[in-house]
Amino acid sequence: MTSLLSAPPREAALTGSRGRHGRTVLGLVVLAVLLVVAVTLSLTVGSNFLPVPTVLDVLQGGGTSEARYVVAELRVPRTVTGLVVGAALGVAGALIQAFTRNPLADPGILGVNAGAAFAVSVGVAFFGMRDISSFVWLAFLGSLIVTVAVYLIGSSGRGAADPIRLTLAGVALGAVFSGMTTGMTLSNPDAFDQMRSWNAGSLLGRGFDVLLPVLPFIVVALAGALLLAPGLNALALGEDVARAQGAHVAGIRVGVIVTVTLLAGAATALAGPIGFIGLMVPHVARWVFGVDQRTILVTSVLLAPVIVLFSDVLGRVLIAPAEIPVGIVTAFVGAPVLIALARRRNASTLS
Repeated sequence: MTSLLSAPPREAALTGSRGRHGRTVLGLVVLAVLLVVAVTLSLTVGSNFLPVPTVLDVLQGGGTSEARYVVAELRVPRTVTGLVVGAALGVAGALIQAFTRNPLADPGILGVNAGAAFAVSVGVAFFGMRDISSFVWLAFLGSLIVTVAVYLIGSSGRGAADPIRLTLAGVALGAVFSGMTTGMTLSNPDAFDQMRSWNAGSLLGRGFDVLLPVLPFIVVALAGALLLAPGLNALALGEDVARAQGAHVAGIRVGVIVTVTLLAGAATALAGPIGFIGLMVPHVARWVFGVDQRTILVTSVLLAPVIVLFSDVLGRVLIAPAEIPVGIVTAFVGAPVLIALARRRNASTLS
């Protein structure tokens, strides 16, 4: 049998391509299995443990009144929210890293988290809002306004907007709004009790009444992200090469900014600012599957919810019956993973 080393170049390339494709398919299957496990744990584990048969009985319309309340009213909405938030943050992180060509970028780099937190703090301080359902639209609106401001600032002056100018504008505005938010929070601690839970990043108490209004924005943005993937692959070769291949560079930039804002803004509005997901997941996807943005985005849709749900379950049991917000757990989970990746040669490369 002819070995790979002695095979003709075309045959060797085809063999390598088949090998990469097989590894990608296997990896996606493993991630799908892990996602099923994470969903199962999210529905069964908590201060009131419910075995799998009991959960299945409730999902089929049976079970006791207590089991129906725990599963249908608390854990199913919480689990679905974790799936949606994880997918949104993972894809937003992959897009912003590809767009800025910065492996340290995450959705917050465009001021999304800072804008959402500032809008919520204004609602609490000046309009007396206390309910999480009222926070959602404020947070979503704040993230949209700040991201538009970042784009306008990054586009002003000579030349068109570029990733470096947009990044600097996002970091600057994010710092300003974070400072104002902290000032308002310290001025009236009692009024901001509810916001503290949101600001830590939590899935607790997120029902379908909170999720469903923003779900269409996330679905549309996820579809848009997949459409942008070929253009981002072209941009990875340089703007001149991308234009030579027929890519509309300005359109891709605007599309990425709008998509990231919708994804990260909606996710932050739902669960508060959850860190490390948008930063860590694209790194892992590139490390395992390579730099094709189509594969990275699909991987992020599966891997990010797995991490969010496992972190949420871990937060329920570490100090039970109390809970640790998922945003705090993801920081403890994400930091060691990023340190391990940083120690690998070429772990941070985007190409």
